Amino acid sequence: MEAMTLPAGLLLRSPRVDDAEAIANLINSYGLATDGDTSVTIADVRSGWAEVAFDLTEDAWLVTTPQGQIVGYEEVQYDANAQHVDIDGYVHPTAWGLGIGTFLLTKADARVRMHAQQAYGAAIALYAGVSAQDEMAHQLFETMGYHTVRYFWHMSITMQSEPVIPQWPTGIRVRVFVAGQDDRITHATREEAFEDHWNHRLFPFEEWQRTRVQIEDFDPTLWFLATDGDELAGVILCRYRGDEGWVGSLGVRRPWRQRGLGMALLQHAFGEFYRRGTRTVALSVDAQNLTGATRLYERAGMHVIRQYTVYGKEVRAL
Repeated sequence: MEAMTLPAGLLLRSPRVDDAEAIANLINSYGLATDGDTSVTIADVRSGWAEVAFDLTEDAWLVTTPQGQIVGYEEVQYDANAQHVDIDGYVHPTAWGLGIGTFLLTKADARVRMHAQQAYGAAIALYAGVSAQDEMAHQLFETMGYHTVRYFWHMSITMQSEPVIPQWPTGIRVRVFVAGQDDRITHATREEAFEDHWNHRLFPFEEWQRTRVQIEDFDPTLWFLATDGDELAGVILCRYRGDEGWVGSLGVRRPWRQRGLGMALLQHAFGEFYRRGTRTVALSVDAQNLTGATRLYERAGMHVIRQYTVYGKEVRAL
């Protein structure tokens, strides 16, 4: 598929490392105009660029005005097995309706087809998340042959008073993550806890460590490990996104499920954020999660504030 021509006067180039702040600002401008989300940070942008298979010069594109303002951004991210690709793109609200989104999505599609050719002619599953509020984006993906695969919720709680003290299952102790000591066991626990989630893909340890631990805004005091004797039973890995607390991963290993450990970890994280003066905590969850995560979050007082549609299609080699 050949990429269409950019609207007159706009320019295309590859991103540079020092574009991260401007790209975060673009994404937040888009988020503010669609569903009020302005929580993307510079670290979020750079974290995606740190993935092993990602090439900033080949797998991402910027559209700018002649004056250098970034009005469009698109990236493609491959998984470790090169059989799944996530695409993520944004257009500044002042440039909606000019065809920038169509242009960038076509570029991404062509890049993935080329990648499929390099992967010995394999078919690749291509996924993209779209805000429920962005009607033009929904139309674009449907026109480009995508179909609805899944729905994800952005859930949040704003604490008006000190949260409930966790009730830990018998024998469980909780402590913070120690970098250099707990890296491998935490990674293994997260992989095991998420193996039955939709579209779960292997996250190689070295890549996980580089993109989650060895990053500029990593705070090990917001990673909590629940232990049962010498075994790690569950984890909740948190950080900040802007001014709000963010639960990146909450996972409980199967032998410790249905005992209240997930709720206790969540309440423990709420309590730590509250102690730090942070009242709002949020997360993203598969609306059809098979482990009951959505019901857990609702019982903890969280509610849905945004919905995203995951679109998908199969891409074959050129």
